[in-house]
Amino acid sequence: MMNLDAWLTLATVLGCFGALMLTRAPADAVLLAGVALLLLGDVITVDQALAGFANEGVATVGILGVVAHGLSSAGAVEWLSSGLLGRPRSIVVAQARLMVPVALFSSVLNNTPVVAMLVPVVTDWSRRLNIPASQLMMPLSFAAIIGGVCTLIGTSTNLVINGMLAALDLDVQLALFDLAWVGVPAAVAALAFILLFSQRLLPSKIGAARRFEDTRQYIVEMIVQGSSPLVGKSIEGAGLRHLPGLYLAEIVRAGEVKTRVSPKVLLRAEDRLVFVGNVDAVVELKKIAGLVSAEDQVFKLDGGASQRSLVEVVIGPEFPLLWQAVRESEFRKYYGAVIIAVARAGVQLKGRIGDVVLRPGDTLLLETNSAFVQKQKFSRDFLLVSPVAEFHPVRHRKRWVAIAILLGMVLLAGTGTLSMFKAAMIAALAMVATGCCTLGGARRAFSWQLLVAIAASLALGAAMEQSGLAQAIAAALVSTAATPLAMLAVLFLLTALFSAFITNVAASVLMFPIALAASQDFGVSVVPFAVTLMVAASASFATPIGYQTNMMVWGPGEYRFVDFMKLGLPLTAVVGLVTLAVVPQVWPF
Repeated sequence: MMNLDAWLTLATVLGCFGALMLTRAPADAVLLAGVALLLLGDVITVDQALAGFANEGVATVGILGVVAHGLSSAGAVEWLSSGLLGRPRSIVVAQARLMVPVALFSSVLNNTPVVAMLVPVVTDWSRRLNIPASQLMMPLSFAAIIGGVCTLIGTSTNLVINGMLAALDLDVQLALFDLAWVGVPAAVAALAFILLFSQRLLPSKIGAARRFEDTRQYIVEMIVQGSSPLVGKSIEGAGLRHLPGLYLAEIVRAGEVKTRVSPKVLLRAEDRLVFVGNVDAVVELKKIAGLVSAEDQVFKLDGGASQRSLVEVVIGPEFPLLWQAVRESEFRKYYGAVIIAVARAGVQLKGRIGDVVLRPGDTLLLETNSAFVQKQKFSRDFLLVSPVAEFHPVRHRKRWVAIAILLGMVLLAGTGTLSMFKAAMIAALAMVATGCCTLGGARRAFSWQLLVAIAASLALGAAMEQSGLAQAIAAALVSTAATPLAMLAVLFLLTALFSAFITNVAASVLMFPIALAASQDFGVSVVPFAVTLMVAASASFATPIGYQTNMMVWGPGEYRFVDFMKLGLPLTAVVGLVTLAVVPQVWPF
């Protein structure tokens, strides 16, 4: 019989789920409202309501944002995405190329640092492939989760349950690879299900930055540096063929203009590449190592490259350099800025930027220092002055430093030398201290809305335990099991349900006494129940708060809460069916 607190908790949790599924209300607002209701109803204490904000996992997710920003600012993300993952031609191939190695790595390494390493890489990779990140982020997390089921060291939950088995003095303890009997079939079935159905069940979101993509087409000219890694590569091999929102219009080589550029053309040092694309594409172009702006004046700007910013301006009728070619206008002397791209509404500009004659209404993309916007935002020379928020200068010379910091973090966390929180903290500090990113950029890397949503979710999970709701649900369902196999099914269902709201370790600790009692009531071995518990506790697919890697991909994938349920619930069912089919055969009752 549930008490009043349990009923209030149940109503609150269901209400939050309904709001998240049926409305577009922000997740952090909905979940905070639920926590406030339980707090006012005295179901949880103030300390319990705020505990999520001091949770190590929540803090880890925030700090990993700084590490990801450092990797991006140092150009390491671009190198890793193109070098490690390649350029598959379809979403299915991309998912397979991502998930298979992730599942293998996660079977022997802590899956949290594996996903932490790959989130920024996959973000960049999806942009370059023009594949929605929402089609890759959840498969990344789910592959890491299911890979952990394949060995005893795959997750901490496996080790905890195995320790509980050992403490029973029943001379039953699992070896390192025993779980592979059920883990490998479950992983194969899970990955196959994702490959077959994820495109229909996952949203195809193109990202907030590209959702309202700018229709203005800039013309921008870049030079292949003599020391560039692009020299000797074909256009396609260098990754310049299918850049989203951008195309290579022509190559100027030794004074000769090639307007029909074959993807097989080999790049040479000092080639001038003329691109046409939107502002987001130009920003991505400037991040590619070995390409520099063809405008010589860029190198004469005041301040170092790390202090540069990109600004869009629209030329007004009182602009003093009207009807002058860019090359002759001496724009840098007037404004302390350099024109790196030009767009003209309704007109497809051709040729080199230096030959473009400036007209009223032209939109210019400028590379300048951070003070330009403040100086010119009220100027009558420009109708509009707008900084490009997504731009940060890439420090390619820091690439290997950033990669070394990343590998150090993965090594420290993966081997258990330090917790993921401590390893991430050291890595974030190292990114700033070594100049891989700026302190200001590190501050902006935190996604506060996501962290608030996760912290509030943990408070709801605490309410389920505190009010007795979890225990009441368990008691009600366990009483319906008439056979050992039926009990296995109930045990899997309950554990998967609880791991969707509370940590998988907490779910397994809550359910282990129930599993032990059930095995004794039926007079059968406890081992199949314990193994089922291990798999079910890791089947944290149905909510973003069920597992730390789900929290990590929630923001970058721009998922709604309900998106996890659409793919996660049937995936949980698939893993459950495989578990129920295999476990009794390998570990008989």
